Amino acid sequence: MGRTRRAEVREILISKPFTSLQELEERFPEVSSMTLRRDIEYFEERGDVIKVRGGARALHFITLTLEDSYYKRSLENTEGKEKIAKAAAEYIETGRSLFFDSGSTVMQMVTHLKDEKLTISTSDPNVALALVKNEKFVVNIIGGSLNRSNLSLSGLPALNFVQGTNIDVAFISPSGFSLKCGFTSGNYNESVLKSAVVQKARLVVMLVQSKKIDKSMPHTFANLQDIDVFITDADPGAEVHKACIDAGVRLVVTE
Repeated sequence: MGRTRRAEVREILISKPFTSLQELEERFPEVSSMTLRRDIEYFEERGDVIKVRGGARALHFITLTLEDSYYKRSLENTEGKEKIAKAAAEYIETGRSLFFDSGSTVMQMVTHLKDEKLTISTSDPNVALALVKNEKFVVNIIGGSLNRSNLSLSGLPALNFVQGTNIDVAFISPSGFSLKCGFTSGNYNESVLKSAVVQKARLVVMLVQSKKIDKSMPHTFANLQDIDVFITDADPGAEVHKACIDAGVRLVVTE
């Protein structure tokens, strides 16, 4: 009898993005709220739902939403990202230890890499899956918590990994850049991770879409003085040119 009810509960839970506990109580008036909560916990352990306040969210719908959001971002400014990625790939040398940040701009770099001996660590599971198709690459995907908004990993396990790893060249993609605030990120944990990568790397290559220039997010993880190469897809203006010269940063404009 219990298995039959649970089968019905599962059908309800996975049929739409959110199901409230009240809906289940109305559907199964003979079952206690505590039992229905245990049903939700059971299906959470199985990976069907995520328990939230007042009910449950179907993981299937969450996954579709995340993939759709990531896919849409990957289609934005593809020409600019392609130019930035191609220019960035020029800084890769055989036998080096590299770090690839998360994001669709960094993802574009994968198509420009030769299948040669490289050790690449990344905070982006999608980048790792694309890299692993090359037989000669050693690919490390750092641990940590997965950010649902951009599918990147960060947190203490990721930070520990970076602090214990030597990095020759790091390719970083900020969420914003301004002369006042430097290179910024919208997520605190990701900002801490990016900052650690910048400090560890021998050479820091910043991949900055022109639309992100003069845009500041809440958390600064680096300033111009902390990086070596600034690559963007459009002229950032005289002030940025001068600031890069003063900071000893090589500015690469790919337009």
